[in-house]
Amino acid sequence: MTIIGVNILAVLGAAVGGFVFGSVWYGALAKPWTKAARLTEPFKARPLTFIITFLCQLVMALALTGVIFHMGEFTLRRALISAVLLWGGFIVTTMIVNHRFQLAPWSLTVIDAGHWLGVLLVMGLILGSFGGN
Repeated sequence: MTIIGVNILAVLGAAVGGFVFGSVWYGALAKPWTKAARLTEPFKARPLTFIITFLCQLVMALALTGVIFHMGEFTLRRALISAVLLWGGFIVTTMIVNHRFQLAPWSLTVIDAGHWLGVLLVMGLILGSFGGN
């Protein structure tokens, strides 16, 4: 199902995939993340937090689709390369700057950056497997 050349099912699948990856990632790293984030008790997200998170994942998947589309032929290889380049050029660099000004420990940066790399790779894998539109 495409709308203006965008495979909506691929974008939705990528958003779901990224969301699930995040659940598994932070589920596995809950204790070290809680310590690195300097929280005194385990984090309990409200339902609205999960809704906002999923909507952001949807926007991210749509943006990644646009970047891959502008690379030319929509392939799995280009999707994964785009994911890594966006992560390295924008996400992890932004996180490093923000975390340094917040005086956050490097362990928080590593955990959070690993999450976003995984999310983008999962999204790239899903989008690339669908072959674009």
